[in-house]
Amino acid sequence: MSKNSFRYSSEPEPHKGRTKQILQQYPKVRELITKNPMTIVPLVGIVAGMVIISYLLKDSSWWLVFLVAYTVGAFANHSLFVMIHECSHNLLFRGKVPNYLASITANLPHILPSAISFTRYHRMHHVHQGNHDLDADLPDFWEARYLGNNFFSKALWLLFFPFIQLKRTFRLKYIKPVDSWIVANWIIQFTFDFLIVYFFGWKALAYMALSFFFSVGLHPLGARWIQEHYLVLDQNQETYSYYGWLNTLSFNVGYHNEHHDFPSVPWNKLPELKRQAPAYYDNLKSHNSWVKLFFRFLFDNKITLHSRILRDEKSKEKVLSAEEQAVKYY
Repeated sequence: MSKNSFRYSSEPEPHKGRTKQILQQYPKVRELITKNPMTIVPLVGIVAGMVIISYLLKDSSWWLVFLVAYTVGAFANHSLFVMIHECSHNLLFRGKVPNYLASITANLPHILPSAISFTRYHRMHHVHQGNHDLDADLPDFWEARYLGNNFFSKALWLLFFPFIQLKRTFRLKYIKPVDSWIVANWIIQFTFDFLIVYFFGWKALAYMALSFFFSVGLHPLGARWIQEHYLVLDQNQETYSYYGWLNTLSFNVGYHNEHHDFPSVPWNKLPELKRQAPAYYDNLKSHNSWVKLFFRFLFDNKITLHSRILRDEKSKEKVLSAEEQAVKYY
């Protein structure tokens, strides 16, 4: 595989087949498929904590706003991304509506409305992993060519990752960009932003904005986006887990192979899934440090945005019904 081109695979994505094998060999794994409504407690607590911190910083020096955003706010906002991710798989409550409302709540400190849109695109990522026309987790071709080949371009890529991720969604033609739930997400989010500015001032909102960008960008937490599917450790392994201590602060989001195999298992039971099926997870390569991966990605020119596996889905019918399949999958 050239560092200047994607690797194409004719094999199906690895997770559906492994799921069937695990269920056959370890049938008790089915007991882990459940809901975790208690997730709403840390979700609301983190949102409230971000609001309180923004109030405490409203009259502080800019250097302190930046420092707290990088060292505290980034971790809080990253955890809220995980909460939105849980809601996107309907892992808090039964039914779409309460999970949507919970995800919109978790979205509030991010200052930009994204919870409902993320749900739509993330489900497509699971069902059509590696298909460039249907998986927004994959870099655009221009993105990989111009932003992913050296230290400076990769640093810029991480810095502006939220905007780059937004740009990727425009290539997915099979998802409605706007519907009533997305409009509701916008209205609630911008109302929240207005209230923060009205009662606390612009510096409080700036704290939340900086926390948002650090949580997904030029920060060791940004290594999560590299950890999940970039071919850093093995050119043939498509998905990687992270088993480091930051899972404690990030609600086990590092258990990514486990999650792709069983997206209906909530965050608190993913370590138990790994324990119950050791024959399938202990032999897979994994990461143990986001900090180490963050710097390796930046400085190792062999790791580029082309370090991903792509595949083509040949069936026209399958492509045309892509979103319907994702909805049915859940």
